[in-house]
Amino acid sequence: MLRFEGAAHFRQRIVLATLSGRRIRIDNIRVAQDGADGSERSGLQDFEANFLRLLEKFVNGCEIRIDETATSLQYTPGIIIGGEITHDCGTSRGIGYFVEPLLMLAPFAKHSLEATLNGLTNEQQDIGVDLLRTVTLPMLRHFGVPDAALTIVRRGAPPAGGGEVRLSVPVVRELSTIDLTEQGRFKRVRGVAYGSKVSPQIANRMVDATRSILNHFLPDVWVYTDLYKGKASGLSAGFALSLVAESTSGALLAAEVCAVGGARPEEVGTSAASAPLGGVQQG
Repeated sequence: MLRFEGAAHFRQRIVLATLSGRRIRIDNIRVAQDGADGSERSGLQDFEANFLRLLEKFVNGCEIRIDETATSLQYTPGIIIGGEITHDCGTSRGIGYFVEPLLMLAPFAKHSLEATLNGLTNEQQDIGVDLLRTVTLPMLRHFGVPDAALTIVRRGAPPAGGGEVRLSVPVVRELSTIDLTEQGRFKRVRGVAYGSKVSPQIANRMVDATRSILNHFLPDVWVYTDLYKGKASGLSAGFALSLVAESTSGALLAAEVCAVGGARPEEVGTSAASAPLGGVQQG
């Protein structure tokens, strides 16, 4: 049995244990945080427990033991089954927090994955569904997973969420090797400015602020507006902007900014446009 300590890399440890078939034990999970002063409480958080519940639906025969203080966890992996699953991701973390480990496990499942996930589609802490669709899934195709797809049924902004996505990942016989060591020169930028329960002018203002910066460096900049109303807009109002810069070698550089704390659309657009430029400068 492999032993670890602390809450760092929690999902990665569980995923790698599942793929390798090794039992693991994680101790001292946030033991120093008692939450008495309003800080993060000790032990497993609700979103981590929610991730384990999702894993039980996806991995048949796995065994999870948590002690009474929720500061120690023992995990025995099972067989990655796949199939059709439905899961409520809650509102503590975004849907991206749960999709990422599913994408690591699904290609090795017995059956193709058809997952319906409900919760926050875009929030500041986790990768949003737009970048999952425009960056993560295209990168998976380089590894030989060609038909993975993510469909946004409803948007879900903080705090109430209410979003829904459908994830489809096929089973693959073997993964392909890749060579992405060359960055190349960035040739175009694509993006999505989304808004739920807000005026269409909000998305247009984000687009204008983004183009006012990026068009100084690239002529090929196109940002789509994606507006949601009614049931498809979820339970809360919100807006965000995601950008993807593509290079001549196929490398992708992405950035995403969600509106928080009464941020203006121009601030969201400027922050999102500045992030890829900083990434290019750092190499």
